[in-house]
Amino acid sequence: MPASEPFLIRVAVFAPLRRFFHYLPAPGMAAEQVRTGLRVRVPFGKGQRYGIVLGLDRPASPQAGLKPIGEVLDEAPLLPDSLHALLTFAAQYYHHPVGEVWATALPTLLRKGGAPVPETLAWTLSAAGQEQLATGLKRAPKQRQALAYLREHAAPVAEEHLAQAWGRSWRSLLAHCAERGWIRTAPRQPSTAPVPPPPMTLNSAQAAAVAAIGAVPGFTAHLLDGITGSGKTAVYLEAIAPLLAAGKQALVLVPDISLTPQLLQRFADRFGAARVAALHSGLTDAQRLAVWSQARRGEIAVLVGTRSALFTPLARPGILIVDEEHDASLKQQEGFRYSARDLAVARARFEDIPVVLGSATPSLESLHNVQQGRYRHLTLPQRAGGAALPTVELVDLRRQPLQGGLSAPLLQAVHDTLARGEQVLLFINRRGFAPAILCHECGWVAYCRRCSVPLTLHQGARRLRCHHCGAEQRIPEQCGNALCGSPQLIPVGQGTEQVESALRAQPELANFPVQRIDRDAVRRKGALEAALATVQRGTPQILVGTQMLAKGHHFPDVTLVGIVNADQGLFSNDFRGQERLLAMVVQVAGRAGRAEKPGRVLIQTHHPEHPLMQALRRLDYGGYATILLEERRAAGLPPYTCLALLHAEAHQPGLALHFLQEAAACLHHPALSVHGPFPAPVERRAGRYRAQLWLQAPRRELMAHALGPWMPEVEKLPAARRVRWSLDVDPLDLL
Repeated sequence: MPASEPFLIRVAVFAPLRRFFHYLPAPGMAAEQVRTGLRVRVPFGKGQRYGIVLGLDRPASPQAGLKPIGEVLDEAPLLPDSLHALLTFAAQYYHHPVGEVWATALPTLLRKGGAPVPETLAWTLSAAGQEQLATGLKRAPKQRQALAYLREHAAPVAEEHLAQAWGRSWRSLLAHCAERGWIRTAPRQPSTAPVPPPPMTLNSAQAAAVAAIGAVPGFTAHLLDGITGSGKTAVYLEAIAPLLAAGKQALVLVPDISLTPQLLQRFADRFGAARVAALHSGLTDAQRLAVWSQARRGEIAVLVGTRSALFTPLARPGILIVDEEHDASLKQQEGFRYSARDLAVARARFEDIPVVLGSATPSLESLHNVQQGRYRHLTLPQRAGGAALPTVELVDLRRQPLQGGLSAPLLQAVHDTLARGEQVLLFINRRGFAPAILCHECGWVAYCRRCSVPLTLHQGARRLRCHHCGAEQRIPEQCGNALCGSPQLIPVGQGTEQVESALRAQPELANFPVQRIDRDAVRRKGALEAALATVQRGTPQILVGTQMLAKGHHFPDVTLVGIVNADQGLFSNDFRGQERLLAMVVQVAGRAGRAEKPGRVLIQTHHPEHPLMQALRRLDYGGYATILLEERRAAGLPPYTCLALLHAEAHQPGLALHFLQEAAACLHHPALSVHGPFPAPVERRAGRYRAQLWLQAPRRELMAHALGPWMPEVEKLPAARRVRWSLDVDPLDLL
């Protein structure tokens, strides 16, 4: 744009608004000073907001009433062009306000106008310091130790490492030594400097996978399909090693914060602790910004993080890895509802680097992409180190007496395993004591006052809690039915607390500790790490847990896994119910027998003849996944079609349904199938009535073509301001 021509600055503010705003340049500002991706502070309404520059426009005529921008915060865009392209693609694909998409990609402090953390200095010993160390400082032991530490390191030492080595007084020591000229600043060596890798023995399948990942330069998508315990992490490490040696960086995404410390340790052992960092919600805003800034400058070689780490800029990207790619936690369920797995593939394409999706239970979407030739299929069919897969037995619960949900065969197996000095893991994906309480006289059930679900009994806390909105109350002393009032209230179903209680009540298990691991039991900071550390010590014990124990953990002394209630999901009203059940049970079963000792898995079920249960007995995930894929194809469900959900919720009954009816009425596209609107499976949640409109298209491009012009029309509907609504493209949660 010629410098002499007037121009307007197109800005997306960091807010959920489906439009951009034009601003005048500040006085004296030239067009070349304003680039796409710069953060700006702008007047907005009666206050100020921060936003991102989307571009410059030349007005056809003078624009009245426009205000100049307040401030340009950056000298250069914080994100590279490849991430600009990714965010633009994501906003268009998910039909989400671009300002909020950009806000998701930036650390909180940057969204509020802060600056990236500047590069920390590195220090080395000067000639004067060498001389001083040789001749003096006999009465200053701390200063002598500080200089000796620098003498031991030939390379300059970064300030953060001095802080660790010198202790609390490091700042005063640094200032004292620098003032006297004993130390001097020096160029900081990048953390991606080659490090001789320790020897790692791979089996033939692992070696073939590593070779395949490194064989093709540029973008390639790989599905690393390895059974539990097959050594997928070893493949990640060896695929990353040559890239780090070439000065590249790696980004590794994990679905759960609880998996981050374990992977971090593996990567730190392999590449050095100073070259590896984590980025997740457990960090403070300042810590997140510091790690983000270091990755952007290239000071971090391997970044391990949860889904939002996907948007972290890397100075020299080399590879993207998504561990447990099937996990639903990789999909954001509120606000900007993106899939970190799918956007990781898109980012790898924009960066022109390989991407590896790893799982023992690949999602049907990824298996479909393999069938379509979009992903390369790498398999690890055997466990690393020669360990064998566990044997799997189905325990038929029909006509069997149960103690806290535990059958006699399972209790006997628990006793025998502990008697051999081994460990037991019992899995039930429900926390609390029981999912509901009811009146034994009239059948009254205690429901949440704000949600259309029963309250969960938490016996230890003597409370009833709603697992949807968090509301809680005391356990009633009598039936809530005014015509009954019976004191006979009984728990229905089992949760982790009840299983723990039943185990502690067994006299033959009295000498063995029972450790419950769920969100309630490990709520305090560090509690999960402490619990897992006791498991790693190998003493005979029983672990009772939810899906927190289902994935990624290596428990070498666990030889028995019991699935307490495997029937959850068999008859779900969500078409993904069986896929989730299959994946979860296979993942949990994979915790057994991962070392030298053979493993055994007992699956309790009332439907042992069900084809899914028979597949689990054989640990045949791939075979049953193929059956599920064929069912999806016949039914016209994802991944063979594209699905989107328009959610709405309101405090008043019927208002959400009315809004969705209006939205459906203004949607006109011949390729789109519209289903509903209808109430959500959990119709009332946190005091709001919820409803859904299903949209289905045979191809993604047709869905995008229909949603693009429809979203602005939906936003203009009279009822749109009276409800809370959102669009979810490729939804995973239909509840």
